[in-house]
Amino acid sequence: MGADAAYTVSLGIEAYLDDSPRGRVLRNNGRHILIQVATVVEKLPDSFKDLHDDIEWVAIARMRNLIAHHYDKVDDRLVFSALAVRIPELIRRLGIEDAT
Repeated sequence: MGADAAYTVSLGIEAYLDDSPRGRVLRNNGRHILIQVATVVEKLPDSFKDLHDDIEWVAIARMRNLIAHHYDKVDDRLVFSALAVRIPELIRRLGIEDAT
């Protein structure tokens, strides 16, 4: 997921926000990545989350719910920012490698 997020971000915010078929595909991809991350997080045991209480687990779940259920209210600039900053930060803080 991290590699997918990095690739999407590498194309730039202009391409991501562009009102074109390519832009729509990139936005759908970005949203899907965040839903995937939240789905994995949801399955983590509470004991693991307790060990990493500096991670905003609830915020991750809320972002997923917003994207999945209130997609008309999604700010795509925030999604792009999450892909560019939050996903790499989460991977780094948890010390995991991306197994895309």
